[in-house]
Amino acid sequence: MTAPTTHGAPASPPSAGPPPADAASDEALEDPRVVRRRSLGLLGSLLRPVARPAWWTVALVVLAQLAAVAGPALVAYGIDSALPALADDGDARPLVVAAGVYLVLAVGGGLLSAQVVRASARVSQAVLLDLRGRLFRHTQRLSLEFHERYTSGRIISRQTSDTDALRELLDGGVTTLASSGLAMVLTATSLALLDWRSGLVLLVAVVPGVVLTRWFQLRSQRQYRLNRTAAARVIVRFVETMTGIRAVQAFRREEAAGHVYGAEAEVYRRTTADAIRVNGVFDTGLTLIGNVTVAGVLLVGGLRVLDDGLDVGVLVAAVLYARRFFQPLQQIGMFYNSFQSATAALEKLSALLAQEPSVPDPQHPVALREVRGDVRFRGVEFGYGDGPGVLPALDLHVPAGQSLALVGETGAGKSTVAKLLARFYDVRAGAVLLDGVDVRDVAPGDLRRAVVMVTQESYLFSGSVAANIALGRPGASRAQVEAAARAVGVHELVASLPDGYDTLVDKRGGRLSAGQRQLVAFARAFLADPAVLILDEATSSLDVPGEALVQRGLRTLLAGRTAVVIAHRLSTVMGSDRVLVVDGGRVVEDGAPADLATAGGRFAELYDDWQATLRTP
Repeated sequence: MTAPTTHGAPASPPSAGPPPADAASDEALEDPRVVRRRSLGLLGSLLRPVARPAWWTVALVVLAQLAAVAGPALVAYGIDSALPALADDGDARPLVVAAGVYLVLAVGGGLLSAQVVRASARVSQAVLLDLRGRLFRHTQRLSLEFHERYTSGRIISRQTSDTDALRELLDGGVTTLASSGLAMVLTATSLALLDWRSGLVLLVAVVPGVVLTRWFQLRSQRQYRLNRTAAARVIVRFVETMTGIRAVQAFRREEAAGHVYGAEAEVYRRTTADAIRVNGVFDTGLTLIGNVTVAGVLLVGGLRVLDDGLDVGVLVAAVLYARRFFQPLQQIGMFYNSFQSATAALEKLSALLAQEPSVPDPQHPVALREVRGDVRFRGVEFGYGDGPGVLPALDLHVPAGQSLALVGETGAGKSTVAKLLARFYDVRAGAVLLDGVDVRDVAPGDLRRAVVMVTQESYLFSGSVAANIALGRPGASRAQVEAAARAVGVHELVASLPDGYDTLVDKRGGRLSAGQRQLVAFARAFLADPAVLILDEATSSLDVPGEALVQRGLRTLLAGRTAVVIAHRLSTVMGSDRVLVVDGGRVVEDGAPADLATAGGRFAELYDDWQATLRTP
């Protein structure tokens, strides 16, 4: 019989799927002991729910290896006992029994090996399903600060290449290690019990085999890291070029980009070739050691057979055991790459799952069922991360139902005010109050229903127009969706699409213009019916016809609710009840837009410039 085949062990240099390009990330600076404990804790929490099927898999591995290791011993019995019984006494029963048992063990071993594959796959897929769910849920919980710092490429890498590295280990790597290690122990033990002198020959041969395997582990680890780094650079270069393809084509940089990408790809090719050479040396060396060992066992045993010191059957069994001993050693060496990859992936995954939201849910949430929309910033101080302060000390009151516009230069702190009101960030000092309740104490669900932000991006998800509008109120009927679209003036546009409200918007709303996407976002916000609406540069990317279309929907959207409007275009600002001019996080002007336009301050300068552009033919 042959040993169970290796399931999931790499037979070539480790594949470099999309690796994380974050070798210098924050987790790399942590204490290795902390990282190790955290990784083991994550692995333990993933394995606990599947402990029973995991132990069943271990039992199957043991049975499969016992069936495999019994084969050569049965061959020895058949040659040394069953054949002489048939030749001397004509008794065929021992030979039939030996052949029958061998056949049963061969079939049983094959079935057990198949069961090992299925059982390990069930365990690994259950673990990966749990892990992917945890990553998705946890990443959604993390605050905006985390997502602005932790690049989307790294998050994608956690969900793809890192989970795949763990999958490779769990799908077949662990069972391969267990099968290989157990096979070596059982093979060596069986050979020693069968003929201890042949066992000594095998023991001597183990030394160069172990030395070669250790050399391979160290060398392949270095090559693996180089290969992963090179692969990361290729992927980063490709993604960066394709993301900025408009700029590449606009400035005719295709050839230059191709040269840079080619250089990165060449480094990747070279590191892959080096890894293949290391694998070639390892495979060739182990094959050579194995063949020499078989020759040694055959030579020593053959001389003893001539002297009647060893039975022929035992010699055949010894040769078979010697042949099958080094295959598991090769598999263990190859397993090391998968283990290294999975270890690194587990460290990164555990680091991500250890991230805590910088905007935590309140300990004792306050329910706000009927929100009026009264907003107050009381002594608010804020800065991003450990950086300098953006808002030094802001006091601001926006009565319910008032429309407030924030204007000022880029970096003045306008968007920061909006993010604090929506509680994407928490203040360093002071408080942001909604109807007299600190937003840090408001129940998260009530806060998200009460405060809605519409940004310049107007992000649309893949799916139908109706589904994107209904995002504002999950479970809304088609009639409610259409009513919201009519209210902001986008119904006729949607109705003219090929499938009406069921038209798919494609990737990020690519089938719609910027103005159309903005109106769909307005319909979404209208359907949500928030008490406080935040518009962050919602019209800055629109052309004049598109802006005129959006302005009509905007008037409907703002009616009867508290609004904070951030805009550079005064056409959006002039319809507000009140304007704040912000500079360096401080309010330098405050008043009605018509009053500020004639007051001779900064807003008046902006107003005059705007009027001049309107008069220019």
